[in-house]
Amino acid sequence: MTTFALLPIRPTLQRHGPMALSPFVRSLVMVAGAGVTLLCFGALARMAAGFAPTMLDARHLAIIIHVATVVPAVPLGAWLLLARKGTPSHKSLGKVWVGLMVTTALAALFTRGGTEFSWIHIFVPITLVGAWRAIATARAGKIDEHRKQIVGMFFGALLIPGVFAFLPGRIMGIWLYG
Repeated sequence: MTTFALLPIRPTLQRHGPMALSPFVRSLVMVAGAGVTLLCFGALARMAAGFAPTMLDARHLAIIIHVATVVPAVPLGAWLLLARKGTPSHKSLGKVWVGLMVTTALAALFTRGGTEFSWIHIFVPITLVGAWRAIATARAGKIDEHRKQIVGMFFGALLIPGVFAFLPGRIMGIWLYG
């Protein structure tokens, strides 16, 4: 006879190992990652369907690269934070995610011609330094520090600027709201 008292009620909320996230952070990753992903796909769908204003800036190569790399980085980053750590796929997709983040940051430098910057460009050095530190801590085997760097990059270099991208007057905001 099996006793159900021995079975974990919520195995997804348990922490295992140095890369495991607390239940609060896991919930935040799920909600914020899903929310920003839906906003991105909503804006792109409206633009692709012709419901959003056509913007010449959107054809600028730097903006195309920026959008094309940041949009997949949101769900991929969330999945990597929530999935099992240390597996070959985690390591491979983690490299892809860091590559997307670095490409996104470098493309952001040229969205205004490479000479004019706005306040949101402060996230470029945050992203580049975060990527370097995330790689360095992983290679040094400092997994707890690596986790902190990745979580910090996910929120501080991806989701926070991502939310700002939907403000009125910014391209994603214009595409989403019209």
